Amino acid sequence: QVQLVESGGDLVQPGGSLRLSCAASGNIFRFEHMYWYRQAPGKEREWVAIITGHGLTVYAESVKGRFTISRDNAKNTVYLQMNSLKVEDTAVYYCRATEIGGNYWGQGTQVTVSS
Repeated sequence: QVQLVESGGDLVQPGGSLRLSCAASGNIFRFEHMYWYRQAPGKEREWVAIITGHGLTVYAESVKGRFTISRDNAKNTVYLQMNSLKVEDTAVYYCRATEIGGNYWGQGTQVTVSS
């Protein structure tokens, strides 16, 4: 059973930075893609960033240039570096991993951007 555990969420002021981590319970080489999503209060969950098994990255327009997704295969961990945070980035952030026949989600970590 694959487990994904997010951490790093916190309360931060606008303009600040956070780094989220997503630790997998196994070798992340098995996953075709790993993602970050977020869900703000009263809104649907939205895709934020993707990193492929080859290390290619794509970002939602709303975070492009501010967020960076990366992976450390040795630590079985995917990261989301978030800079220049805005109030509208406030949400629960979720990690997702996919492989043939499998689709896995973490439990989420809360990010609150407020002065």
